[in-house]
Amino acid sequence: MLDQVSWFATGYAVLVALVAGYAAYRWRARPPWLASLAWMLEFLVGLRSVLGLLSLGSVQPDSMATHIGYLLATPCVVPLALQSVRDDEGPWSLGVIGVAAVAVAVLSWRIVGTL
Repeated sequence: MLDQVSWFATGYAVLVALVAGYAAYRWRARPPWLASLAWMLEFLVGLRSVLGLLSLGSVQPDSMATHIGYLLATPCVVPLALQSVRDDEGPWSLGVIGVAAVAVAVLSWRIVGTL
């Protein structure tokens, strides 16, 4: 179950990053619905972290400390990014959201890799 949620979160994070890149290219301003996409990504990452922490008894990752670190760090990325660009609607805010989404995608991929 954790692998499925992780792969889905990875794909969704890539989608958010691509949408942020397209919005920067096309409109040069952050559309209001992009924050909603990012919060949905945060929900998926939070769900995956809760499931990952609950499954630690039955799953033995290669490195327990690294796996737990990824599970705890991933849900912090999107809220920090959205908070830092709360009042900015320009292209830089799209870059911050896009980079945060790429970071979440990489961390999600690494969570699957540590199992």
